[in-house]
Amino acid sequence: MGVARPAVPMAPAVLAIDAGNSKTDAALVAADGTVLGTGRAGGFQPPLTGVEAAVDVLAEAVAKAAAAAGLPGVPRAARVSACLANADLPVEERRLADAVAARGWGAATEVRNDTFAILRAGVDRPRGVAVVCGAGINCVGMLPDGRTARFPALGQISGDWGGGSGLAQEALWWAARAEDGRGGPTALAAALPAHFGLASMAALIEALHLGGLDRGRLHELVPVLFAVAAAGDAVASAVVERQAGEVVALASVALDRLGLLGQEVPVLLGGGVLAARHPQLNGRIEELLSHRAPRARVSVVTAAPVLGAALLGLDALHAPPAALTRLRAHFE
Repeated sequence: MGVARPAVPMAPAVLAIDAGNSKTDAALVAADGTVLGTGRAGGFQPPLTGVEAAVDVLAEAVAKAAAAAGLPGVPRAARVSACLANADLPVEERRLADAVAARGWGAATEVRNDTFAILRAGVDRPRGVAVVCGAGINCVGMLPDGRTARFPALGQISGDWGGGSGLAQEALWWAARAEDGRGGPTALAAALPAHFGLASMAALIEALHLGGLDRGRLHELVPVLFAVAAAGDAVASAVVERQAGEVVALASVALDRLGLLGQEVPVLLGGGVLAARHPQLNGRIEELLSHRAPRARVSVVTAAPVLGAALLGLDALHAPPAALTRLRAHFE
């Protein structure tokens, strides 16, 4: 009897990367949609670390995916499809695409903002709009013919409002003014400091100012804000109402730019704030959007964003529907 030869690993057609501020996921995918291997690494933050150091984090996730796929050395795919946080402007996408392409992971490289991954993960074909409300807020739309709608999403300087950071800051602002008399009463004045075991807003302000409380924990105040709003507090409810309006404004403008306002079209909600499905926020979004785009179908994206990056890669390679179905089944 002859000696059985070891199985030869399938060649990857797509190297998909989804990189956010807190984590990076990579997946190697064959042309038929089979997921060959996946890997995870830390957050992708080129504004803080520099581009090359940030791409080193991607390399760690890619190496883990290659090892899981049984591929020696650096993988070489037909296409790298990378959806990256902090790729907010076309010039940033080009800069990051050059840095990723220089690693030699694929014959072709495309970099998009990570919001596109969430959108593509939530639709059967590249058509629709996604609004992401995580630490910040962003919105993108796309059509099968390649047209897109997007916003700079650079914070206040680009007209943005809300997201986890914005909501926490707004809650603090109202609570501080309620306690010192500059503003009207709100239960936020007691609830926010109580979350951190403090007796007053004055104590919370001091702790934040002097470093006794890590500002990185401010995101913990977002669920407190929603709980206070759900209990009927007028100030907290007004903040939630404003966030719903911002989400609808973004979605409506993106739909209009793509000629989709009057059509049946998916509008996907993603990111920690919207994925939490707070009834007061998500319900109000649906209500407001029904007046602007009555045929829009609103849903929350639950699939892993790296699925969206991989689907975008297979789309570019004109993969057959069966490959897309096989890929989606792996992640869902």
